[in-house]
Amino acid sequence: MKRSAKASRKTAETDITVSVELLSTKPSVISSGVPFFDHMLQALARHGRLHLDICCKGDTHVDDHHSVEDIGIVLGDAIKEALGDKRGIRRFGFGSVPMDDSLTQVSVDLSGRGYFHYNGESLDGRIKDYDEELTHEFFYALAHHAEINLHLNLLYGRNRHHIHESFFKSFATAFYQAVSFDEISIDDIPSTKGII
Repeated sequence: MKRSAKASRKTAETDITVSVELLSTKPSVISSGVPFFDHMLQALARHGRLHLDICCKGDTHVDDHHSVEDIGIVLGDAIKEALGDKRGIRRFGFGSVPMDDSLTQVSVDLSGRGYFHYNGESLDGRIKDYDEELTHEFFYALAHHAEINLHLNLLYGRNRHHIHESFFKSFATAFYQAVSFDEISIDDIPSTKGII
């Protein structure tokens, strides 16, 4: 069962097109205009078994904020469409990925209700030219537009690059679990309501 979708968004600040295919190992093509963020999205795609084609033209001469946040919005819209009625998925997922000195944990519920909670030290530093707070903005936008209940926890860490890479890999692991098919209930929608 192939699940894929395409979404786009054009504003005075960004022009973004995103294609997503779930449960795919095809190489992704990612051009966000923000090099460190490209690296994070590649990790997300690889470990989340996603094929992503992301092209963003944004006002990075002003700031990277609009590009990162709006990619979260558009990717979230595409994921929501690709999931369809969510029939046969596991729905829930958990990921915890150590990255040398850093450890994060991510829990997801593809509940149809967007919610994001972050627990950990403030993300207010920089990784070269990348503002750490943009990771928070990305996941917030993604969770609300994909209608995912997403909890992201930083347990500990020292190296800022490692912390953020652990975030993206933990999310990827949890998301892959949640979108994977449940062989026992392949024809069912995983909800007592009969709809998600």
